[in-house]
Amino acid sequence: QVQLVESGGGLVQAGGSLRLSCTAPSYIFAITTMGWYRQAPGKQRELVAAVTSGGDPNYADSVKVRFVISRDNAKNTMYLQMNNVKPEDTGVYYCNAEGYRGFSHLNYWGQGTQVTVFF
Repeated sequence: QVQLVESGGGLVQAGGSLRLSCTAPSYIFAITTMGWYRQAPGKQRELVAAVTSGGDPNYADSVKVRFVISRDNAKNTMYLQMNNVKPEDTGVYYCNAEGYRGFSHLNYWGQGTQVTVFF
């Protein structure tokens, strides 16, 4: 059972900042694109940001400029720096690791961490 361990969620006031972290086993971290997804109540899970094993980031339009995704390969850890947060950023944030080992498709999820933005 592959475990992705998330941390950093919580309550934050609108306009504030929060940093999420996700740590994966090294053999998974090295070969996968790591991403953050979020799910708000009553809505589908959506991609927030992702970063390839080579470090190339990709962002949802709603978080561009405000959020920064990064990965520290030495620590097998991915980060999501959330700045100028808005109430619509509220939701459960899930860490994801996706890639291939040979012909095997790998797709792992963390348990989720709650982020609540209030006025």
